[in-house]
Amino acid sequence: MMQAMIFAAGLGTRLKPLTDTMPKALVPVAGKPLMQHVLDKIIKAGADKVVVNVHHFANQIVDYLEHYRTDVCVKVSDETTQLLETGGGIKHARSLFDADRPILIHNVDILSNVELSDFYASNYNADATLLVSSRKTKRYLLFDSDMRLVGWTNIETGERRSPHDWVHKAELSELNMYAFSGIHIFSPRLFSLMDDWQERFGIMDFYLDVCANANIKGCVKEDLRLMDVGKIDTLADADAFVQC
Repeated sequence: MMQAMIFAAGLGTRLKPLTDTMPKALVPVAGKPLMQHVLDKIIKAGADKVVVNVHHFANQIVDYLEHYRTDVCVKVSDETTQLLETGGGIKHARSLFDADRPILIHNVDILSNVELSDFYASNYNADATLLVSSRKTKRYLLFDSDMRLVGWTNIETGERRSPHDWVHKAELSELNMYAFSGIHIFSPRLFSLMDDWQERFGIMDFYLDVCANANIKGCVKEDLRLMDVGKIDTLADADAFVQC
């Protein structure tokens, strides 16, 4: 069985004016809230425990979850007093997870063709596994020949981040460059490395900081079909994506 977390605390500013009255997680796509699409997919993949973090219009999400279904353990991680970002959100929810199995983490605004059960089962042993693909973007994760995370780059600005000196000196052609999907697996072993981090931080900042010593892997899905439902003008495409 699987335990999972859905990031649903964001403000959804790119989906205004819809998110002036509702959280991004409840924005409808093909007749169902985004949250339901992701929850259904995760539970179908075998999740028996799901944690959802909340902040913006938190009461609406809590009310929705209370009426969702009763055969799966769905817990709320309350961030109403402060939005903790992705890394802080995971750290804040630590007590809600079992310590002996990895956590599948999924953004609430991501729709995809990924078979989550296969992804989870085949990447059980790393400290973290990031689902990636070759889609075009400005920002890429950098991996070595063993698909171990070694850095990040913005190819538009030339910025590069890595704990390794050799990565800063290397040509990009010497590295494996892939785009992150917003879906990853996090081992509870990493919680101890978060102890000295502040309450609010991004999970990618954390991964890039610890990747020199922790086994942060990339899992490539070349045939990935992914929809980031982040803007008003993507909603019609999202409807078509779900229905195809």
